[in-house]
Amino acid sequence: MTASLYIHVPFCSGACDYCDFYSLPVKEDDPRPELYIDKVLSDAEAQFARYGIGRVPTVYIGGGTPSVLGAKGIRRLLGGLLWPGEARPLEITVEANPESADRGFLSAAAQGGATRLSLGVQSFHEASRRQVRRTGEGRLLPERLKAAAELFPCAFSADIISGLPSQNEKVLLGDLERLLSYSPAHVSLYALTVEEGTPLAKKSRKAAGLPPMDEADRLWIRGRDFLEEAGYGQYEVSNFCLPGKESRHNIGYWRMGNWLGLGPAASGTLIDDATGRGLRRTVAPDLDLWLNRERGELESEELLDPPTLMKETILMGFRYIEGPDTALFRRRFGRDLEDLIGRTIARWRERGLMRPDRMALTKEGLLFLNPFVTEAFEELEGRRPPCRG
Repeated sequence: MTASLYIHVPFCSGACDYCDFYSLPVKEDDPRPELYIDKVLSDAEAQFARYGIGRVPTVYIGGGTPSVLGAKGIRRLLGGLLWPGEARPLEITVEANPESADRGFLSAAAQGGATRLSLGVQSFHEASRRQVRRTGEGRLLPERLKAAAELFPCAFSADIISGLPSQNEKVLLGDLERLLSYSPAHVSLYALTVEEGTPLAKKSRKAAGLPPMDEADRLWIRGRDFLEEAGYGQYEVSNFCLPGKESRHNIGYWRMGNWLGLGPAASGTLIDDATGRGLRRTVAPDLDLWLNRERGELESEELLDPPTLMKETILMGFRYIEGPDTALFRRRFGRDLEDLIGRTIARWRERGLMRPDRMALTKEGLLFLNPFVTEAFEELEGRRPPCRG
């Protein structure tokens, strides 16, 4: 079986007010990062054997903040992974935050085999950063971006967030213009989402200094247009790149490929193409228990039936500018996707929101992904009337 690999690094130098990913603060003398690396390496070997993984095409080391592992830690993590089969992964991405991604870390990642870097810039604007307690200082960004451009030429990505406090069109476009001066190959432009349970969610939008929703939407669209005018094509809801610089690993998610997840809070999905059924393995978000208990005690497995996987294929596939992999869908489920949601496809084509040449949303259609998915699910479940305007 072929499966990509996601490794969740559950450490961070501090929690931003909008973040809902599982991570824990870590200090220099904390022994847990070393213990974490030991266990991830042993788990990787065990999971490859358990599920008969013969090839790993892509790897994504995310978090949390992998760069808090430091140069020594990332070198040991990358160097200790034993790949099944003869071929090394085609793409190995390492996430980093500028406050901990010094030249030593970046050099170690590149020398250790990372082919791609994903840098969490978010904003250069200090007022916006402070209002959401963004870790690190904007003054570090030029130095770290320069190092990223030198050590990962044509192979680094950066994140920018729109809809932050104290952000207007001038601020957002200024952030994007400064970022593009370092020639990233890829940019992720995320609209700020207020996730339940985060410190940001405890405030009203006004109290948090966030723009009204209509203005936030307008800002993101303006940012999208700026990136496209600069030559960065949109290939997914929030992702833009120069030609040929897409994230292969993330495309694997959007096309519903197989992947394993390692580390606390990670999950993975393995699908049997012959039956259209899948297995989802999830690790509980508890680092200390994960480190100190026997393997398996914090892991759960869920069997996914074909209807569940069909829905996930629709949900993920239509995020991608090329749409779902229709041949893979037919092979897994024995049905053509258009036979199952044909009325929804036809309606969205009539509105000009579905591409005429393939089963994929247009650039404007992606703005309405959630309503599209809702309609598709209703038709899939037989809950839609034959004719609905």
